[in-house]
Amino acid sequence: MGGAGAARGLVGRERVLARVRAGLEHGGGVLLTGPSGIGKTTILDAIDSGGRVLRATAAEAERWISGGVLAELLAQVPSTIIAALPEEFHRAATEVLVGRRDDGGMPLRHAWHLSLLAMAAKEPVLVLLDDAQWVDAASADVIAYAARRVGSAAVRTVVAGRLPEAVPLDDDGPRAVPPAALAPGPVLRLEVPPLSADDLAELLDAHGLPARTAAAIHADSAGNPYLALVLAGAATDRDHPPNVAVLVRERLAGLTPAERETLLWCALASRPTVRLLLRAGRADAVRDIARAAEVGLVVTDADRIRFTPPAAATMIADLADAGYRAAAHTTLAEVVSSDADRERHRALASADPDAATARALVVAAETAQRQGSRDLAAELYLLAADRTPRHERAQRLEWLVAAAQTGAVAARQDVVRRAADAVLAADSAPLQRVRVRMSLIHLAGQGVADEQELFALALADAGDCPRSGGLLWLWRAWAAMINGWPAASAAQAGRAVELARSVGDTSIESMALATIALMRRLAGDPDFEEPLRAALVLPPPDMDGWLHFSPASVVARFAALDDRLEDARAMYLGMLGMVERGAAEELVNVLRGLTEVAARLGRCREAMEYAARARRIGGEARLSPAPGWHTSAVAELAGGSVARAVTYAERGVRAAEQDSDLVFLRRHLHLLGQALVRTGRPAEAVVALRRIPELEAPRGIRDPTMLRWHADLATALVSVGEHDEAADLLSDTRDRLANVPEPAGVSAQLDRAEASLLAARGDADGAVDLLLGAESVFTALGQPLETGHCLLVRGRVERGRRRYAAAREPVLRAAALFAAASAHPWADHADHVLTRLAGAAEASQAPTDLTATESRIAALVAEGASNREIADRLFISVKTVEASLTRVYRKLGIRSRTQLAARLHTD
Repeated sequence: MGGAGAARGLVGRERVLARVRAGLEHGGGVLLTGPSGIGKTTILDAIDSGGRVLRATAAEAERWISGGVLAELLAQVPSTIIAALPEEFHRAATEVLVGRRDDGGMPLRHAWHLSLLAMAAKEPVLVLLDDAQWVDAASADVIAYAARRVGSAAVRTVVAGRLPEAVPLDDDGPRAVPPAALAPGPVLRLEVPPLSADDLAELLDAHGLPARTAAAIHADSAGNPYLALVLAGAATDRDHPPNVAVLVRERLAGLTPAERETLLWCALASRPTVRLLLRAGRADAVRDIARAAEVGLVVTDADRIRFTPPAAATMIADLADAGYRAAAHTTLAEVVSSDADRERHRALASADPDAATARALVVAAETAQRQGSRDLAAELYLLAADRTPRHERAQRLEWLVAAAQTGAVAARQDVVRRAADAVLAADSAPLQRVRVRMSLIHLAGQGVADEQELFALALADAGDCPRSGGLLWLWRAWAAMINGWPAASAAQAGRAVELARSVGDTSIESMALATIALMRRLAGDPDFEEPLRAALVLPPPDMDGWLHFSPASVVARFAALDDRLEDARAMYLGMLGMVERGAAEELVNVLRGLTEVAARLGRCREAMEYAARARRIGGEARLSPAPGWHTSAVAELAGGSVARAVTYAERGVRAAEQDSDLVFLRRHLHLLGQALVRTGRPAEAVVALRRIPELEAPRGIRDPTMLRWHADLATALVSVGEHDEAADLLSDTRDRLANVPEPAGVSAQLDRAEASLLAARGDADGAVDLLLGAESVFTALGQPLETGHCLLVRGRVERGRRRYAAAREPVLRAAALFAAASAHPWADHADHVLTRLAGAAEASQAPTDLTATESRIAALVAEGASNREIADRLFISVKTVEASLTRVYRKLGIRSRTQLAARLHTD
């Protein structure tokens, strides 16, 4: 099949397109299914048979035009073939098409059948039918007739549509054409899947959207590319953009009144499921939801129903009158299974203020929060504030603040903004105002450092209130930390400690002390553990959703930095049990810690599973994407695909830059550099890795254990010939290790990098000694991938001095370590090295003396001459040049012109 040029424009559809092509190559037809906007037409656009292509697109408004689709197809048949048909077929077909005759469609059947056969006798024929659910009855009958008789080898067909919906043959519906019958058999059935978050990010790159916006669009569109592009075009509008509203109305118009009513009940429920709808009396819920999914208004995950986009739920609910909504809420209150949901529906059934209702809603919100349903809890707090009588103003403000804070943790932007607006518009206390402003800042995710206006307003609100100031200065410390200023962060956290102590707020105090410890270590301060010890004496902080900033989390991080990986793993697993029903952000951070530790321990399959889970949860919660992409890149480098790691790291760099997030910018640059070195692109790796010290030096970041990029940059510098710069970097990094406890792992990485430098300078024995020591260190630390890396480098050093047996032994050991760890990219690399060693060993046993002609050809190749140019200059044939070059490669134990040039220049 052709269509390679069109395929380059596809994003995330390469696999489906390949399956379509494979199916057509085997003969027969392909049936593409999926909801509206999923990309079926895009796939049809990319198909090219290299022969005659006939394409027709049906339309709902034209499905009652008899023979309309067939007429569109016949118009594309060459006139010579039409003219060769018997005269009676012309006359009868015309009469049927204009509606003057109906004789079962036989003339049309024969005309279409004979036309296909005549075309197929001259060249391959491909028929493409789009929006097949709207094919008119007469056309469906004729197309199906020909498909049964024409033969799969002669004509191939791809049918696309919102299926399975049979094509009706008459108004009464007793007969119908199954969609598969429109194509000759055997028919390959393919459902076009939604785009992944990564694919959609690539698709939206061209729109210049921030990475976090793209991630939110993926959640809202459920990966439907057409809907995603509509949302992308309206990404800056606060309310429902007109184009989104039009899209929702168009899709609603494709449903029956009963189906729309079922969707209304879904919109009114906080967690709609088919079972809930059935209990509420919607007997056709299964069918109705399937139809709504078909037109692209909902997606179902297990039993849960989700609107795409989420704004559709509000729009559908607004279409119903207040009385109907109240009655529906009353019914739903009787059938929901949780008390929290029941209180929500009871409150929504009546808008009257009532103190008892407000108190019941607060109790329900607290229950929902304990159970991990923070989105529901935030809505219940907001409802409680709304139902609180006007004279209980203070109580109402407390519920609004609770709604904002809970909504921020649950990423409920709508709830946070409504609650914050109400608090800031009222005569509220300083602490209340600061809390809601911090909730608004929380919505910025990793972009918190850019929210300077909100910080300034919060500072004015706090005044001289110490409790407000403690919270504010803690948030400012976190912002400075994300923006990469350890000294400023530590100073601001110190201010938070003072204010928190003055009012006995141990939660703020302990988290601020933990922040100081982290920032001191980042700056290379040897006294970094002192504030952490002080924090651990205090009670655990009672701040929902912030476990990842707690002293316990910092202890686990320090254990990982100090190469106490089993201890760190045990701590993270303990935290995982605490946050399984916690906030998405703290859960994702624990999963990231587990991913990093698992990868370093050689538990690569486990790392991949943790990373996939973190990416899914972060996407659903609309978190900043840079942390999730970092987790994925770490896992991919260890046990997945280096190419995918490059993609994640590149996207992470862009996302972190957009958020002014130095923490993850540095981390992604490090991963990108590692991946580029492993894909044989050391010059690009040097460019990426050099950015890290350029970012760190002005900010006073000095600890080499926090982000271990130094050895990787030194290795890349050696690869591009910058030996002096590599030596200086290694020396400077070793000096910095003087203030770091237990730097064995970092020292061993530096030894491995220095071994590459020594080998490049001709000291192979010194290099091997360093590598043997590093292997022992990593083996003792329980880091098999690092051990295997050292073994690979030792194999390379031995190969450089043509000791092929000595080179093969460490590489075999490395391959065994990687296989046991399921470190697939490392194992593939080891296999590649073994293959090259086998070829080199074989070549070393062959004669290495080049003939005069071979030497002249080799010299010309090294100068960059082509085979044709060499043949012309030496007055020999191109075939002689090729044969001689093959002998040169074999004698010298090389495989390419680049290696030959390098070998001759070295010699």
